Amino acid sequence: MKIFVVNSGSSSIKYQLFNMPLEKPVCSGLVERIGSENSTITHKTYLDQGEKIIKKTIDLSDQEEGLKEVASLLTNPETGVIKNPGEIEAVGHRVVHGGETFAETTIITNNVKDKIRNLFPLAPLHNPANYIGIEVAERIFTRAKQIAVFDTAFHQTLPPTAFTYAIPKTFYANHHIRVYGFHGTSHKYVSGRAIEYLNRPESKLITIHLGNGCSMAAVKNGKSIDTSMGFSPLSGLVMGTRSGDIDASVIFHMINQLGYDAEQVDNLLNKQSGMMGLAGFSDMRDIGKAIQDGNRDAELALELYAYRIKKYIGSYAAVLNGLDAIVFTAGVGENDLNTRQRICNGMQYLGIHLDEEKNKIVSTAAREINRDDSPVKVLVIPTNEELEIARQCYELLQKT
Repeated sequence: MKIFVVNSGSSSIKYQLFNMPLEKPVCSGLVERIGSENSTITHKTYLDQGEKIIKKTIDLSDQEEGLKEVASLLTNPETGVIKNPGEIEAVGHRVVHGGETFAETTIITNNVKDKIRNLFPLAPLHNPANYIGIEVAERIFTRAKQIAVFDTAFHQTLPPTAFTYAIPKTFYANHHIRVYGFHGTSHKYVSGRAIEYLNRPESKLITIHLGNGCSMAAVKNGKSIDTSMGFSPLSGLVMGTRSGDIDASVIFHMINQLGYDAEQVDNLLNKQSGMMGLAGFSDMRDIGKAIQDGNRDAELALELYAYRIKKYIGSYAAVLNGLDAIVFTAGVGENDLNTRQRICNGMQYLGIHLDEEKNKIVSTAAREINRDDSPVKVLVIPTNEELEIARQCYELLQKT
């Protein structure tokens, strides 16, 4: 079964084609700068003769033009991987926010699309772009089942004590204000891989997704029971440009005393804060170079970044009443050994003992970087959200 996975953003499309259930990627790609001059497409094919990369610069006015160009690459007589779009049996769409409406992967109908539209206010930057991707894919891949996989779905197992805010309950009842959590597809994938690695279905894990956006989850026996992002992706850890947790009174002070309006505060906390606000860089590689050059702001930023993660590890160990493993994933978590070391140092009380030599090993495989005598495993597991989406689509279609 050929399953095409689409992650449609406001100005980009990330995609991957899988042969299922072999879980074999056939091709992958990224369309960037949609709506701007000189849009770019990077398309990779994985065939028997090896990997081939095609790069194109082209003007693309919208997602429909972008996805049509992708379909053309898929079916190109010389470099394509299928003969026509009708060979695609399912298109799996990443949809960021499913609210409380969607707790599992869902075949897209007109009713489902209406409900996704109703959730636009909860994710105004993401859900509209995801929705456009669905509508465009319906027009191009007409024979395929269109399937939605929701980033929030994995966290729908949070208990009320974890998802409820201590504000008047009418805000939840009437306006659905609660903790939703994000990066759920990634947390589900890496926690599942960790359970396989440990061979322990009944396990207590803390998954740590560190990219430009950062989040953590407490996962018990494969179910999310707490997570650091909340009503939006703003809360929790220090991120590339997001502040993470902040006293709400700071917002009132900015508006009432400093003359900011609500839109300016929103922009500041989401796009100008985090590592960018503290050190002037949002990319951890730039932070590392600045630290090497003696930049004290960058040093403080990274220490604060690691400190916040340590606090969440401690709180989630308490919630789980024990800990079998912590799992690092995503761009920073998988590749930045210095950040992992800063996080793990001084955590011996919780049974976390990092092996500095193992931590230096570069690998794309799931691996442990703890000392042999460490009571708690420290794992590095590369995430694969596209594969997780393909898996969920395939499993759903097997049931229907």
